[in-house]
This record gives sequence, structure tokens and C-alpha cells, in this order.
Amino acid sequence: MATSEVLLLGHGTIENLDDLPAFLSNIRRGRPTPTDLVTEIRRRYAAIGGSPLLAITRELAAELEARLQTPVRVAMRFWHPFAKDVLADAARSGCKELRVVPLAPYSGPVYAAEMQRVAAELRKEGGEPPALRCAPNWGREPGLVEAFAAALVDAVAQLPEDRREGAHVLFTAHSLPIAVVRQGDPYPDEVRATAEAVAERAAIKNPWRVVYQSQGATADPWLGPDVRETLRAVAATGAGSVVFCPIGFLSDHIEILYDLDVEAKAQTEEAGLTYARTASLNASPALATAIAAVVTGLARP
Repeated sequence: MATSEVLLLGHGTIENLDDLPAFLSNIRRGRPTPTDLVTEIRRRYAAIGGSPLLAITRELAAELEARLQTPVRVAMRFWHPFAKDVLADAARSGCKELRVVPLAPYSGPVYAAEMQRVAAELRKEGGEPPALRCAPNWGREPGLVEAFAAALVDAVAQLPEDRREGAHVLFTAHSLPIAVVRQGDPYPDEVRATAEAVAERAAIKNPWRVVYQSQGATADPWLGPDVRETLRAVAATGAGSVVFCPIGFLSDHIEILYDLDVEAKAQTEEAGLTYARTASLNASPALATAIAAVVTGLARP
């Protein structure tokens, strides 16, 4: 029985398309989801053959567990395995301390707040959840920067030689509502800092930009520039190709496999540009190394 364990906390995904309405309701905090939006998102999941996010996260947990020789659990915010259920199970197993790493490197405080919320719910129900040690934002963890940089170098090298030198690099991350940023969320600054670090570590000479993708389907303004307007701007420079480097995502999911590889690729080709993308880190040893360093930093002095 381990008294100290590790938890990888992700956003969540579904494995059965029939669960999509309930999943979206969780994300939207109970607000009704328009039928046409459910239909569209269902189409996108079907187009990529379903999301591999949960399976990849479990594979990553196994890689990390072997590396740390410490039990590593997986939980999600908006779908099974729910964070509250996993936290309760950890308590029942005798875990006294849980080191939590958010699989959203620029949203550490948000994920930490969610864990504290579910821990408080368990206490109200008479439970005794483990003490939580939640990682802060870790987008500039050297191992993560190194992993993204290596992927970027590989992606540029795979372009046709005559389109390599002038390729524009687009560092992408999930957009946020502008209202959230105005409330003081440092997300855009964190994303840009990682982009700068990756560009420097990769020693690329290519022009690069930070771009926001996967904006939500609401009337509220969202953080930009978005992909389509950026591609138009890049095409206007006379460039022949773009390399998407989605530093806002650690593994393949709908934002990568559909929003980039289907939608953004089509937009790129419409703009007369060649599309390329860095490989996702997924359950790679490089990502496990980066997360292990984050976990080690959470160890009690």
C-alpha cells in the first residue's frame, strides 16, 4: 500500500458517441447544448474514429509509474474516470498524499481548484481525501520544452526541401474567452513564454507566431488570432508552407486530429500553402521525463 501517489488530471473525452450530450452538458456546466452543435461534434468524433485521449493518458500513466516506482492514477474533469471518484478510491486504498499534475500545462490553478472542490465535497460526505499537492503551470519545464523542440525540428525537416527554409511555424493553443483573460488569467503569457522557449531551443530560423485554435461555439469574443486569419496573413507574405506546433496539447485528441489535421489542413491548402504538423508527445518517454520532473518538484522537502 502506497501512502503517496501521483494523479494525472486531464480534460476528459468519451469512448461512446451516445455519451456525447451528457459530456457536453458537463463541459457547459449544465447549460443546454444546441442540437446542431451536438450533431456537429458527433460528426467530428466520428470523422477521426473516436478520440484516443483516455487510452493515451493511461499509457502515459503506466510509463510514468514504471519510471517513478510510484502508483500513478488517471482522472478527468468532465467525464469518466471522474476526479471525485478517483480521489475517493485513492482514500479508500490508504493513500495519504496525492501529487496532482494537470495535463494542461498552462491551466494549473484551474485544475488545482477543481481538485480542491471535489476534495471538499468528499469531506462534506464524511470522507477523508488525501492531502493534495497540485503542480502549478509547467509549460516551461525544460523537459517539456526539449520534447516540443525536438518534434518541431523533425517536422520542419520532413517538409519538401524547397519549402523548408521559408516555412512559417504556428505555435497553437486552445483559445479562451476574452472575459477569462481580462479577469487576470496568465494563460496567453504562459503560452507565449513556452513558444519563445521552444523556438530558442529548436534554434529555428523560421518566422513564427502564436495562434489560438478550437474556439468555443459561443457568441462571446475568444482569444486570437485564430487559424484562418493567420493562414491568410502567412499566405500574403509569399510563404509556401506552415508547420503547426500545437504546444497547448500533449496528446492526440479531437483538437489535433480534427481541428488541425482535417479543418486547419483544408484551410491551409485553400490558402495555397503546404501543411505540416509536429507529432504529438502522447505517451512518449520524453513527456514522461518532463512530468517526472514536475512530480519530483512536488515532493515534500
